[in-house]
Amino acid sequence: MGIILIFETSTEICSVALMVNGQVIDLIESDEGQSHARLTTVFAEQLLKKNDIKPGELSAVAVSKGPGSYTGLRIGVSTAKGICYAGNIPLIAIGTLEAMAKHVSLNRLQLGIPETKPTLFCPMIDARRMEVFSMLLDKEGQIIRPITAQVIDESFLADELSNSQVAFFGNGSAKCRKVLESPNAVFINHISASAQHMSELVWQAYTKKQFEDVAYFEPFYLKDFIATVSRKNMPG
Repeated sequence: MGIILIFETSTEICSVALMVNGQVIDLIESDEGQSHARLTTVFAEQLLKKNDIKPGELSAVAVSKGPGSYTGLRIGVSTAKGICYAGNIPLIAIGTLEAMAKHVSLNRLQLGIPETKPTLFCPMIDARRMEVFSMLLDKEGQIIRPITAQVIDESFLADELSNSQVAFFGNGSAKCRKVLESPNAVFINHISASAQHMSELVWQAYTKKQFEDVAYFEPFYLKDFIATVSRKNMPG
């Protein structure tokens, strides 16, 4: 039996899921914002206790590897690695944007994405101001454009939008909606980074034994962390 605990902490949502044999059987998540340090371990403990599973019974632990919030990613990865170290459990890492795209691709009809045109999938994570972390994939999950941190303007994906329908989603897509007016741009609301959306790729990795080196694995930050100081705390 494959029992996998899944962590997704790359955005403002703190999400933990429990998967058994490829199916998510339980999920706890919160959109409170910067609460990952307080909630991630608590949610994991609650899920295991509720489903009468001991940490040592886990077949693997999966975590979203980014890109996303520097602090959120560090908390999720640190928690996942701690469980893996303690129980000698394999670690699985899944790209945040790839997981979102897989979820939307598998559920395109329910999400109202027309099938009348070829469709590309563009997951987006807010990276402050007019910048987003994004990538472009086809319906098979093949990467058309790799992950970038990019400022959105009228020229964004102009070539792709001239030839294909592009589905935009994620908490950064609102920025794109304001500047892209192509009839081929489809915007999907309420798609967030969630542990349950990682399940398909997590199970694929588990069955193929695609595990990370627990000692050396690091999140994919994409951009260096920049500490900021509140203006009210700056010296006069």
